[in-house]
Amino acid sequence: MLQDENEVFWDEEAAQGYDTPGTGMFAPDVLDPAVDRLVALAEGGCALEFAIGTGRVGIPLRRRGVPVAGIELSRPMVKQLRTKADEAEIPVVIGDMTSATAPEPGTYRLAYLVFNTISNLLDQSEQVECFRNAARHLAPGGRFVIELWVPQLRALPPGTPASVWSTEPGYIGLDTYDVVTQQVVSHHFHFDAANGSHEARVNRSPHRYIWPAELDLMARLAGFELESRHADWQGAEFTADSRSHVSVYRLPAA
Repeated sequence: MLQDENEVFWDEEAAQGYDTPGTGMFAPDVLDPAVDRLVALAEGGCALEFAIGTGRVGIPLRRRGVPVAGIELSRPMVKQLRTKADEAEIPVVIGDMTSATAPEPGTYRLAYLVFNTISNLLDQSEQVECFRNAARHLAPGGRFVIELWVPQLRALPPGTPASVWSTEPGYIGLDTYDVVTQQVVSHHFHFDAANGSHEARVNRSPHRYIWPAELDLMARLAGFELESRHADWQGAEFTADSRSHVSVYRLPAA
């Protein structure tokens, strides 16, 4: 994905509105379990976040004592991160997570990619290269953690290319699928429900969905083995009905 294409979606406006302290993705019951698990998986070593964004996970992880570096394609997102942590606290390389090189590759104990972000890579070959780039950065025995949603194709009636996955006051989320190319576009409709407004603000983002088994094969191509898979950061069992998963892959020890 080219940098200018990425910044169409993650521009100054998106970066400035991304942080929602204490609510949504930043709510303690959402964020704290992720940070707790990543602290444990780092095992006292350094961590590298692919697509670090504004530092939603990286900053609290660093404050828990884990040295964190990041790779991020969007300069506006890094600019927002810099309002909370400087380069000395969290160094960030501007570049594509499929190829950019962070400081001291080969030394990290943990690399991680959260909140479905690997699906922002719109081609299977790019997604494989993301795994290979993680492997290049990790020390022997290092782990790569991916948080990813499960495609909800079972919710699609025959001949219907879209499914609604969220309805809340003031918000509707739906996905449109191309099952041949595994492309999906997420549509986010925001409106003023309290005042009965007839106007809505719409945001769209393209993705390539990945089945868990396909993700495991990508990992194997990069030299990883699946260590664990759970339905959430707290360790709930992953089942056929799970809407997402946290998968931990590990390189062989030296």
